[in-house]
Amino acid sequence: MYLVTVLGNLLIILAVSSDSHLHTPMYFFLSNLSLADIGFSSSTIPKMLVNFQTHSKSITYAGCLTQVSCFFLFGCLDSLLLAVMAYDRLVAICHPLHYPIIMNPRLCGLLALVSFSISLVDSQVHCLMVSQLTFCQDIEIPHFFCDVPQLFKLACSDTSANNIVIFLVGTISGFLPIAGILFSYCKIVSSVLRVPSSGGKCKAFSTCGSHLTVVCLFYGTGLGVYLSSSDSTSSRKSMVVSVMYTMVTPMLNPFIYSLRNKDIKKSLQRIVSRIT
Repeated sequence: MYLVTVLGNLLIILAVSSDSHLHTPMYFFLSNLSLADIGFSSSTIPKMLVNFQTHSKSITYAGCLTQVSCFFLFGCLDSLLLAVMAYDRLVAICHPLHYPIIMNPRLCGLLALVSFSISLVDSQVHCLMVSQLTFCQDIEIPHFFCDVPQLFKLACSDTSANNIVIFLVGTISGFLPIAGILFSYCKIVSSVLRVPSSGGKCKAFSTCGSHLTVVCLFYGTGLGVYLSSSDSTSSRKSMVVSVMYTMVTPMLNPFIYSLRNKDIKKSLQRIVSRIT
């Protein structure tokens, strides 16, 4: 599954970068999303595979901090890029004539850079909060990676201030992108409903189908992780949902975008025919 995740997302990046027809804002953000998906799954899965192979479940303190930092960097980047892609669809559907002017290369690069910068700050705040914790002895985390809520539960020091900071940062990096996505789709729906022909409505909605599917997968499983982690008796259920969140969703994203997208399929077919 990890190999499929990496190879699938690399194929999306290769298709977008090698085909001049795909050098548009939508595919630029899609290739960035694929890169973030590779980093997101790579922050936890390789270590888990090493644990399976070596029959050792230990991780160093520095390794735990690195894992926390990478996990939140790429997880937050995923969230922000999904919000940016929703804005891209909003402009394309509601302002089609001004789309090339509004979504110019400079703005696209700036949106990607701002998304990465916010994600980097978010990951470093989480890493700093975890580094401030003190533990009474060697601990066993009831998870397959260094999950911050689990670390807070196992700390001997007072974590009330840490919880407040993490809540504020999570609100900015999590709920604001969700609010942006909901606002964008409210505007899109209201604009599409004003289209007189049913064919035009279907065409407009079909351009958002892949993005909506990925949004539901990402936020649905992510919400499940943190709802289940709030219940101390459901650590096993939390791990199962986390596997969906960190492994299954990044693996499915390339299939969702390639199977529903004629341009991506044509580009991949050209790459395969060129290789063969």
